[in-house]
Amino acid sequence: MTYAPAHAPARHRQVAGRLDLVLVGATLILAATGVVMIYSATRAKLALAGQNPHYYLERQALFVLLGVAVMAVVAAFDYRRFEEVSTVLYIGTLFALVGVFVVGSSSYGSQRWYPLGPLELQPSEFATLTVIIAIATYCSRRPDGLDLRDMVRLVLLAGVPILLIIKQPDLGTGIVLSVILVVMLAVAGMPGRYLLLLLFGATVVVVGALEAGLLQKYQIERLTSFINPNSAPQSLTYNVTQAKNAIGAGGMFGTGLFKGAQTNLSYVPFQQTDFIFSAVGEQVGFVGSSLLLVVYGILAWRVLRVAQTARDTFGRLLCSGIFALLVFSVFENVGMNLGIMPVAGIPLPFLSYGGSAAIVFFAAMGVVLAVHHRSAR
Repeated sequence: MTYAPAHAPARHRQVAGRLDLVLVGATLILAATGVVMIYSATRAKLALAGQNPHYYLERQALFVLLGVAVMAVVAAFDYRRFEEVSTVLYIGTLFALVGVFVVGSSSYGSQRWYPLGPLELQPSEFATLTVIIAIATYCSRRPDGLDLRDMVRLVLLAGVPILLIIKQPDLGTGIVLSVILVVMLAVAGMPGRYLLLLLFGATVVVVGALEAGLLQKYQIERLTSFINPNSAPQSLTYNVTQAKNAIGAGGMFGTGLFKGAQTNLSYVPFQQTDFIFSAVGEQVGFVGSSLLLVVYGILAWRVLRVAQTARDTFGRLLCSGIFALLVFSVFENVGMNLGIMPVAGIPLPFLSYGGSAAIVFFAAMGVVLAVHHRSAR
């Protein structure tokens, strides 16, 4: 007869203590909800067109499985190694962003994907994580604090990929990276007067870009149409109007899963991607949508908590950047669906259809888990 070692239960408890089960659980709940909502938003349209109604369901389920595997691998990785390879990751990202203009595929006027057989890779999504790593690396190597020269260097560090991404054009991801930069600079201890100077400079650049015509007319109209939707062209407000109609039709408790008329009749364009929250609002109503936002809040809280307990500056900055990425993406996407934020094409984390975004968000959670693992040791 064999006996388990007396210390085995204690070892299992130690491993479990180093794994943030709340963060993992919230991530999996959101990903599973996304698979169901994407299926509900696409099955009727595909069936009507004589196509496989499970097409998007199968692909998103595959993306989630790949994402979970990536999260597990990254979580088991010593996150401090990212500092050692940050330069390689950053340069590789720049090459990928430039290469998409040469060999990338285009869709709806944007050229931002690499075709990989039946799949497509979007380097701008991965750029969010590599820029976070690059900024965290630079700031962690300045233990005596940041000054004006450091701010200029960091703006250039983040500005090059931001400009390449906006050129694709992918204005939404460019905005996300800009928000991440400001948040990480604040966490890194950049003096407030320099941050105000940065915001002023950003305002001047935006105004200059508008006056010089560097932004296309439709981009400007998309960003400003939410301010006064009644005076904006219907072509710009149609998507948001249909999304709000779908959310409003859900009422307090929703029409029921797979029973939403707006969703089943495909009234909301791009519902499986940018406007997936409208499918949530119609089918599970205000109560279900609120519970979903609570799960997002729990996930953001855990990321912020890991940032607070990180054992070094590099880990704290990594988690702070990921926190900014998560929170701003949710705020912008949900606000866009409600008509209170501009349509910027930012996906809803773990819910919107797309392989690149799903893998990046899972990888980001893996980084947070890796930081938590070392902090709990």
